[in-house]
Amino acid sequence: MNVILLGPPGAGKGTQAELLIGKFGIPHISTGDIFRAAVKEGTPLGVKSKEYLENGQLVPDEIVVGIVAERLRQADCGNGFLLDGFPRTVPQADALEEFLNVINKKLTAVINIEVDFPILMARLTGRRVCRNCGAIYHIQNKREKSPGICDQCDGEIYQRDDDLPETVHKRLQVYQRQTEPLISYYRDKGLLASFDGQEPVEVLFEKICNVLEVRL
Repeated sequence: MNVILLGPPGAGKGTQAELLIGKFGIPHISTGDIFRAAVKEGTPLGVKSKEYLENGQLVPDEIVVGIVAERLRQADCGNGFLLDGFPRTVPQADALEEFLNVINKKLTAVINIEVDFPILMARLTGRRVCRNCGAIYHIQNKREKSPGICDQCDGEIYQRDDDLPETVHKRLQVYQRQTEPLISYYRDKGLLASFDGQEPVEVLFEKICNVLEVRL
């Protein structure tokens, strides 16, 4: 099973990814994770990407695709994978298709989780994090017991810069501009399955599984 997970920041992709890899036994491949691993291990592509990142530049598509390709060639991807955060653009999607053709693999489905813009803003800007242990809270549905103090370690609870309203708004705009075109791209290929990310986690998971099991 070879699956791509699409959806804007705050749509709940991470939660669904954990459930899916637990059920189907395939690795969750997050581009952020594999970038950090490539840099840490000092692979040739990792070294190149580090140079761009340290200079505050976007990593070119050929390097991004190369790092993803390296990861997809590893043994644990033999029975499938769940891609999260890649592809981000249509050119990256074209490059992924070319690579999969080379290794004789095809995508099973592209899962697209949709959530209304105001709800995404509320989800992301309401998030709070412990500065010490990294525990995550939310001002709407997961508040700490004592204001500003982590339940687990008594560390300070704060709002990350990534979760400030102006930053979140920019992140969502970037998604709309760069990644939303992939929805029609994969719809035209007959691979897209869209879901309402505002449904309860368990309901959404069951609906996604039903679609994937039909396509196996």
